[in-house]
Amino acid sequence: MKKTKKAWYKKISNWLFIIGCAILVTILSINLYIMIQSKVNPNKVPSVFGYKPFIVLSGSMETEIHKGDLVFTKIINPKILKKNDVIAFRDAAKTVTTHRIIDVIQEDGEKYFITKGDANYSQDQNLVEFDDVEGLYLFRIPGIGSMMNTLAKPTTIIIVLLVITVLFALGFTLSTKKQRENERKEFMEFKKLKEQLEKEVEEKEANKKKKN
Repeated sequence: MKKTKKAWYKKISNWLFIIGCAILVTILSINLYIMIQSKVNPNKVPSVFGYKPFIVLSGSMETEIHKGDLVFTKIINPKILKKNDVIAFRDAAKTVTTHRIIDVIQEDGEKYFITKGDANYSQDQNLVEFDDVEGLYLFRIPGIGSMMNTLAKPTTIIIVLLVITVLFALGFTLSTKKQRENERKEFMEFKKLKEQLEKEVEEKEANKKKKN
């Protein structure tokens, strides 16, 4: 019973380790892809299959969106956006902000969005043009933005990759060692059983000779 419990626990631990590594590798891959896209097109926000991830740097949208969250937006035709939609857009300083549309107005035949952070007391100073819209907010992953911000540093990426490589190498070495020990144990048991059978056969033959 104890052996079964131990084996079950080790199996779960192995799966948790694999899942953890897979998550880290995925985050690193997304980071690297975004970094490459940023270098190739410095004036364009990178997208992944029509979706754009953004790291939230302020608490202006709390309590719906928190600082340090990773938010995902979808590229969308600005013409279908409406009041109460939460959008990501580039402000006057070209910084991407995620705020709520509180009104849609028209000036000189052009439509603009008036936006505001849920936690802010006043609306944003500048009107948002259609061309400034990066996407419609879909969902957030709490706290992952802060992690990605840290992992975006080249030094951190190298360290994490080295740690994952070392852990996999250690895991493989220990697994191989355990397998060899099990094989050796099985061989010794087989050898012992074989010797016992041979001894029994010899004893039977000796007994037969005595009877004859």
